[in-house]
Amino acid sequence: MKLKELLYNCKPTSVLGNTDINIKGIEIDSRKCTEASIFIAVKGTQTDGHQYINKAIENGASCIVCECMPENIVPNITYITFDNTTPIVGHLATTFFGNPTKRMKLIGVTGTNGKTTIATTLYNIVRRMGYKAGLCSTVCNYIDGEAYPTECTTPDPITLNSLLGKMAEKGCEYAFMEVSSHAVDQHRISGLNFAGGVFTNLTRDHLDYHKTFDNYRDAKKGFFDQLPKGSFAITNADDKNGAVMLQNTKATAKTYSIQSSADFHAKVLEESFEGMNLDINGTEVFVQFVGKFNVQNILAIYGTLCMMGFDKQDALVQLSAMRPVNGRFETFRSDKGVTAVIDYAHTPDALKNVLSTINEVLQGKGKLWTICGAGGNRDKGKRPLMAQEAAKQSDRIIITSDNPRDEDPQDIINDMLAGLDKEGLDKTISIVNRKEAIRTACMTAQKGDVILIAGKGHEDYQIIKGVKYHFDDHEVVRQVFGLEN
Repeated sequence: MKLKELLYNCKPTSVLGNTDINIKGIEIDSRKCTEASIFIAVKGTQTDGHQYINKAIENGASCIVCECMPENIVPNITYITFDNTTPIVGHLATTFFGNPTKRMKLIGVTGTNGKTTIATTLYNIVRRMGYKAGLCSTVCNYIDGEAYPTECTTPDPITLNSLLGKMAEKGCEYAFMEVSSHAVDQHRISGLNFAGGVFTNLTRDHLDYHKTFDNYRDAKKGFFDQLPKGSFAITNADDKNGAVMLQNTKATAKTYSIQSSADFHAKVLEESFEGMNLDINGTEVFVQFVGKFNVQNILAIYGTLCMMGFDKQDALVQLSAMRPVNGRFETFRSDKGVTAVIDYAHTPDALKNVLSTINEVLQGKGKLWTICGAGGNRDKGKRPLMAQEAAKQSDRIIITSDNPRDEDPQDIINDMLAGLDKEGLDKTISIVNRKEAIRTACMTAQKGDVILIAGKGHEDYQIIKGVKYHFDDHEVVRQVFGLEN
């Protein structure tokens, strides 16, 4: 692609050099630059890309995009400046990869909890209906069934547009994406054309990055502010921030609720650990999901399918065939009648929702054990809150390691224990080794008891002192319960 074509619709503050040159790659990492590539210098949260301009040129970059002209101008290199290069990355990347989101319908899902369940289930349903589709999620990225491993909820703009470009090339008509607050704030989705957006809920999370809850909320709202006219926006009317998301959107607004009247409404008719009978907009349907939070997820999925133009009855039939996403309220049962639930709940509100669901189904007929921890190098303020939520609704608690990262696991556990009063401490023990914590609960629990193993869900690793080790809650539970893998 010619550089001048790549710059179409962009408004640089200055251009020095030839724009009639071929561009073969686009990078924000100087180490990845090769011959005839563009290097975009971005001021990130950890480092400033402007420090690596010379390195990018050494590696073959023929064009530098930056915020100010460097002192050392290298001959035969084109320099382009913008006031802020961060949002430019997405615009240049989407053009370089052929504007993939104009060749398919892209749906974004944002909120604190539920993003993975909603995006993944939509992807699975659309494929079951016979369409090619792509998925960008916390668990894994997929292009019509082919897996592409992921390291974060929403990748950087270049990785993201490369992935979307491959989806378009392989004929995907739809794509579903989890949109994190970081992605909005850091302009990772700049240049993408969304056909619709979904808001799940908003509770405390990522305050180590956003600093205040208002900043976190406004980042989510920014996604809906950017939705174009002709798209749709579906919001959770049961969340107090649901209406806020739609305040300035140009999209067609719809609501879903289990508490009040809404465009998409449901009520629970019957519930067990195997699933729920629901009434959705007057039609009864059985789903293999459990919990009120999952009723809201189901409504978000149903509403999205309807807004995408799919037949309402077909949407309900497909929903009844879906199973929970990996690590989202997955249940296992031992021969002696103990149930283990693995769930990704890693925020106070998510833990509260999962515990409430288990207690609603359990109805006091067994004890509820909770195994939980908290991640290192993350929001320390939620640690005592996690322990408090566990204490409110559990009969027995084991505080253990999650991903301690660079912190001492015992320090994290102590931060959690500090949130408990005497009553909470009396029913709590701490076991640093997560495997031993799970084994202890599974071996000690009695028939009819339920064990919630919270925090890691789909993750098959632990990060300890910066080293990534294989670890999977599922494998431990299956081993202790004597279940086949």
